[in-house]
Amino acid sequence: MILHSSHFKESSYTFSLWTLMLCSAFALRTHVQGEVLVIGSGLPIIAAPGDDVILPCHLEPLFDVRGLTVEWSQPDLKPDPSDRLSRVEYVHLYRDRKEVPDMKLASYFRRTELFMDDLKHGNISLKILNVSEEDSGRYRCFIPKLRSRVKAAIVQLVVDPNFTKTSTTETPLHPRNLQTPDPQDEIAGNAGRSRVSVVVVVIVFISVVAFAAFAAYFSQRFCLKQSKHPDNETQKQPLPV
Repeated sequence: MILHSSHFKESSYTFSLWTLMLCSAFALRTHVQGEVLVIGSGLPIIAAPGDDVILPCHLEPLFDVRGLTVEWSQPDLKPDPSDRLSRVEYVHLYRDRKEVPDMKLASYFRRTELFMDDLKHGNISLKILNVSEEDSGRYRCFIPKLRSRVKAAIVQLVVDPNFTKTSTTETPLHPRNLQTPDPQDEIAGNAGRSRVSVVVVVIVFISVVAFAAFAAYFSQRFCLKQSKHPDNETQKQPLPV
């Protein structure tokens, strides 16, 4: 009866640990799958001077951002540290369901636009008109109030004078005809790295829990054996004469 009770306790303990492991892994996986991510382009956008370009950025899965703030900025441009009143200016700023031009860099005035009709589908791509070599650099799309670990993405723009210029005068670009590239067709660098990191964290977490479970299991078995079998050395000690 004692052996049966001990075996039942060990089985119950092991089952509880495995249940905890599976529940934890499922919770982490569900959280990752249900999270909205901001995805840019892992490949640079190359254009010729004078071209109109689109910097792709969208949310996956589709998410309506019309009521949120959308910021496009150049992260390599920093405020003047000697001027306390200086502020970060934006390439494009969307807030309160409209563009905010007074916080926009002067060089981008009347040259940028979002696809307003596509914001409800999570398309926050930015169109820049008449680009020049000075526009080359990194661009950051950012949704500050998005409840996600991935609120921003980086898109690289390269304006190369040796690149064949794309004519836009005969077939004008219209926001309704422009779609963000399919996530399956583009290399979403930041999202990919984020998902790999999450997978690594989940694997490490499960490994640690599994190691702790086995350690606790064998420790319990060892203690049970010790309680059933007294120390042999003590039994072998000679009786006093």
